[in-house]
Amino acid sequence: MDAMTNFSASLVTFTERVLTRRKKRHLAQKMKQQAKHWLRDWAEAILWAVCMVLLINQYLFQMYRIPSGSMSGTLEIGDMIFVDKLIYGPELLPGVVKLPGFREAQRGEVVVFENPSYLSKGPVFTILQQFVYMATLTLVDIDLDEQGQPRVHYLIKRAVAVGGDTVRVENGEVSFLFRGASSWISERDYQNASGFTYPLRRMVKPEDYRSIREAGIRAAALDMGTTQNRTTVPYNPYDELAFNAARLAELSTAYPHDSRIVAEDRRIRAGWYIPDGRLFPMGDNRDNSRDARWFGPVSLNKVLGHALFVYWPLGRLGTIQ
Repeated sequence: MDAMTNFSASLVTFTERVLTRRKKRHLAQKMKQQAKHWLRDWAEAILWAVCMVLLINQYLFQMYRIPSGSMSGTLEIGDMIFVDKLIYGPELLPGVVKLPGFREAQRGEVVVFENPSYLSKGPVFTILQQFVYMATLTLVDIDLDEQGQPRVHYLIKRAVAVGGDTVRVENGEVSFLFRGASSWISERDYQNASGFTYPLRRMVKPEDYRSIREAGIRAAALDMGTTQNRTTVPYNPYDELAFNAARLAELSTAYPHDSRIVAEDRRIRAGWYIPDGRLFPMGDNRDNSRDARWFGPVSLNKVLGHALFVYWPLGRLGTIQ
């Protein structure tokens, strides 16, 4: 009986000590909270919010502002959109290995990918840049070039072709040779046949291409030194690819022994073959877009998200096709 009494007394004493210790800790935390300055409370709240937004941006959804007119007709300058980061698999850390996604990007989808010409300063700098950018409500960007302008880290374009396709561009018009097919199909005919349409905006008129070709031929003559006339035929500057195609066609005929010139001319004529694991992104505003025609097919490992919908301005609210 004495043992039972002693045990009960010890249990009561232990319980009282635990409850007293918890109450003291709770009171200390409460007093510490009350002693905080209101500015510190605001700072901690903002810090917490920024960290949560960064996590959501990295792994789930990212807010993106359209910076240029390369997708005009689908996305206009200043549009604010949501990008799904989960569907293709988010990066574990910026610039580090990607996590598995639900599927790969498909033909016709509007995708966000890492700019092939962007030189990363490492994941630590990228995280710091994103933190500062969000904490200052997008007012401060520390990722600047030599001229003090923000460096373009991400691009948004349409995946017009995927692995196994071949893409050819003639006078600004795109055509495809799909895997296993024996004939080319124009992009516009493909849209009509598939029922999946998206706007194609052109700034160069068909009648402009004669002067563009003449300018390319004149440029080749200047390169070869066969003319001393430094004036060039006026041409529309938007289709640089057509200009270079005409120039290289002349140079490859004159210098068939120059493997570099001949290979470049052959590539333009034959088109771009897209290997498996890559896609070919282009802007819908074809004559005002720096895209895969200049930097080539993009690895799926660099494709970071699928553009979902425009949420601002409200007048343009809607899904992205």
